[in-house]
Amino acid sequence: MAGVQGQILEVTVVGCKKLKDTEWLSRQDPYVCLEYGASKFRTQTCVDGGRTPMFQEKFTFSLMEGHTEINIAVWNKNTLSNDGFIGYGRVHLYKVLSQGYDDTLWPIQTKTGRNAGGVQLIMYYPNARNKASAYNQQSAPPPYVASPPYNMQPPAAPAAFLPPPAGYPAPSYPGAYAPPMYPPAPYPYATYPLLPGAFPPGTPYYPPPAGSYPPGTYPPY
Repeated sequence: MAGVQGQILEVTVVGCKKLKDTEWLSRQDPYVCLEYGASKFRTQTCVDGGRTPMFQEKFTFSLMEGHTEINIAVWNKNTLSNDGFIGYGRVHLYKVLSQGYDDTLWPIQTKTGRNAGGVQLIMYYPNARNKASAYNQQSAPPPYVASPPYNMQPPAAPAAFLPPPAGYPAPSYPGAYAPPMYPPAPYPYATYPLLPGAFPPGTPYYPPPAGSYPPGTYPPY
């Protein structure tokens, strides 16, 4: 989006839903990391947050031309070992930069591309140009369309299933006019394909090192 250099974008990390559980005997302690260009932020650790941690933490980003995505990663804080990676995703900024507001549950994936839950973000951009038009489009009711009149006559039977005309002997073999039988189509099993470009080259899957966040952000707990 043109003309956004240096302007402010507010991002509130509300919480997570249906996170992949990385703990066996206890509840996991998740936290969320955000990265936009050279800016890095992280939330506090939600102790015993489990699969639905809540954060309600707001961060401020300085927008840059050509940067239209925020990288998000969710980790599980461990005290006796390295933090466990839960999932990674990308947040697109097209909607918030054009309409000024976006409240979306963004999906995240594991290293193998499987669903790992979602992170809910509320983003606010006060300098959007199309805020009024976008609001009017969302609030306007759909145009009224009259429904077609109800047809009281039943539909005609297909010619293939009509009885033979008078004067012709009925066929001798059974089921001559029965509809053809087809075996049911096999039900596809649910799969989780790895989305192309879901993980950019060089994406680290290790916990963020201590001291890697600028002043004003939360250090790793």
